[in-house]
Amino acid sequence: GTAQPPAPLAGEGWQTLFDGRTLAGWRETPFAGHGEVYCQAGAVVLSMGDPFTGINWTNDFPRQNYEVALDAMRVAGSDFFCGLTVPVGTNCCSLIVGGWGGSLVGISSLDGLDASENETTKFSNFESGRWYRIRLRVTEKRIEAWIDKEKLVDVAATDKKIAVRPGDIELSQPFGVAAWQTSAALREIKFRQVSGAAGKTE
Repeated sequence: GTAQPPAPLAGEGWQTLFDGRTLAGWRETPFAGHGEVYCQAGAVVLSMGDPFTGINWTNDFPRQNYEVALDAMRVAGSDFFCGLTVPVGTNCCSLIVGGWGGSLVGISSLDGLDASENETTKFSNFESGRWYRIRLRVTEKRIEAWIDKEKLVDVAATDKKIAVRPGDIELSQPFGVAAWQTSAALREIKFRQVSGAAGKTE
């Protein structure tokens, strides 16, 4: 899977957050029972934890009007290989990819409801050893997310209580990536500032 070249990101203004060689700008998330984190073949590998392994960005990051994109792969295991926790104004939430047995996608949490319980809940088949391009856009009014070219999340961010799920995943705040009882690989971690929601057609 590491031999599959990354696809270029559409649009301009992307800034690189991972140099492909070191964890410069990142630290291991201090989860109890976390697995090893290391860089190999242009990717950062999150070894299987009991239950979590993750990394946190240590530098400044926007809290609104931005997109973040990365490639993620499930290496081993059967649960989420990308729990992408990001700021949403003064709060944070997580985009879960491959959770609850391997196929669930959604935002945790909205109005106290997890990714498996709210309006963002979707199911998709994720193959191990295959890269998936994950892109999340947070603006003042909406949270939008794509996997490869398919838009799976498009939800209003206003008039909702936005928070991460209570528990260990809170350590991923404000910006981090984690995997749950699963080994994962991440690459091409980038972000850019945006001026508003993409809308349904992008």
